[in-house]
Amino acid sequence: MAKPTPARFAYKADRLKPLRAFCQTARLGSVSRAAEAMFLSQPAVTLQLQALERDLGVALLERNGRRLTLTREGEALYDLARPLVEGLDNLDAMFRDRIRGLDAGELHVAAGSSTIVYLLPRIVEAFRAQYPDIRLILHNVTGPRGLNLLRDDGADLAVGSMLDVPGDLAWQPVVAYDPMLITPRDHPLAAKPEIALADLSPYGLILPPQRQTTYRMVDMVFQRAHVPYTVALEVGGWEVIKQYVAMGLGISIVTAICLTEADNARLASRSLSAFFPSRSYGVVTRRGRALSAQARAFIDLVHAQGNARANAG
Repeated sequence: MAKPTPARFAYKADRLKPLRAFCQTARLGSVSRAAEAMFLSQPAVTLQLQALERDLGVALLERNGRRLTLTREGEALYDLARPLVEGLDNLDAMFRDRIRGLDAGELHVAAGSSTIVYLLPRIVEAFRAQYPDIRLILHNVTGPRGLNLLRDDGADLAVGSMLDVPGDLAWQPVVAYDPMLITPRDHPLAAKPEIALADLSPYGLILPPQRQTTYRMVDMVFQRAHVPYTVALEVGGWEVIKQYVAMGLGISIVTAICLTEADNARLASRSLSAFFPSRSYGVVTRRGRALSAQARAFIDLVHAQGNARANAG
């Protein structure tokens, strides 16, 4: 007599469906939103989630207010399942990319103003020269807006600087720039042989808005050193800050990325690396998301420029 076949849940005939339902629910925090995204009914998604939990013998999701969140076991499964599901979902597009190479398509890159102005021009120039048929879209966004664009598939990748890296994103630092003090050329600090952090206290600082990384970094360093400081002016944009410093409205602490040879005629600058950390710029991608051929090509150019700067230094 034949041995009885072990009991198996019906969903095992197609593992992708419940795993896709689980990943969408985990990403969106709602069964109804997951069902809408998958063009399924809410009960169908709920049944798939229940079958998955029964088979694994653990709870994967729990309700936190109006939003579903992952349990510890759910987080472990999400890390494993997401790249598999997204890889299969993107298989057709990845296959077409592999077949036709980089002859057509588009690439969305999120970056802040300073990155677009100072870091990306040569990279964009090289990319356009090598892949003229690729439509390149630069999204001028900063901070959480750029990261949310990446999470919502509005951007293929982001380029910029990060202090804190969320767990769902991957950060590849590529090039670092020194923190620099800038003053008018006739400022007392410009001729001072050595500078201590306390020497900056008497002078008002011109800084970007508080929500930005530079302001947070400056505040952190002064607070930890117990050195008082004053902010004379908050204004966005390195070019505006440099112009106001040149006018004598204050001094500033900027990243060396924004300083050009043309600035030497109106500004004095010196490194503050003894007090402030260097600022790393690099590439941000979503963990588990398969990158298109276009995105990989752009990232390679970012790394190439970083290596060129390191070798030049």
